[in-house]
Amino acid sequence: MTFTAILVVFALLSPLATSSSSSSNGDDKRSAYEVLQDYDFPIGILPKGVKSYELDRGNGRFYAHWSGSCSFSLEGSYQLRYKPTISGYISKGRLTGLTGVSVKVLFLWLNIVEVVRSGDELEFSVGIASASFAIDNFYECPQCGCGLNCGNGQVRKLKLNPSVSSI
Repeated sequence: MTFTAILVVFALLSPLATSSSSSSNGDDKRSAYEVLQDYDFPIGILPKGVKSYELDRGNGRFYAHWSGSCSFSLEGSYQLRYKPTISGYISKGRLTGLTGVSVKVLFLWLNIVEVVRSGDELEFSVGIASASFAIDNFYECPQCGCGLNCGNGQVRKLKLNPSVSSI
């Protein structure tokens, strides 16, 4: 067996090949944002600029990749930070085991570990506390560096559900 043939066989058997964004229905050309919608999430929970993604439709394990880290502020009080790669598990209306996404609360950076859709709201959990936001806050993708405030000078307020809870 030639070296090239060995590399081809290895690539076909590797975990990345079996957990790619393609599936049996041929959706390998779809964006990460389109796939989010398949699972009942709005596109705006991911900032613009996803370069690639991987999804194992068998167990829901996913990875989303940017060129570098991404951070921005929303409403002036919420600072979000995305590492160059985020990962977790996705199922209908639920993101669990998230890594690579954090929010600044007061002076602390806390990891967002779960996002659950409940009707027209998204609940974001940092493990010890959670907050719910109206889903229409997430119809537009934020942009790295400027969030939803890019070029128009207007600050858009997030609609927060009054139910902020701690566990």
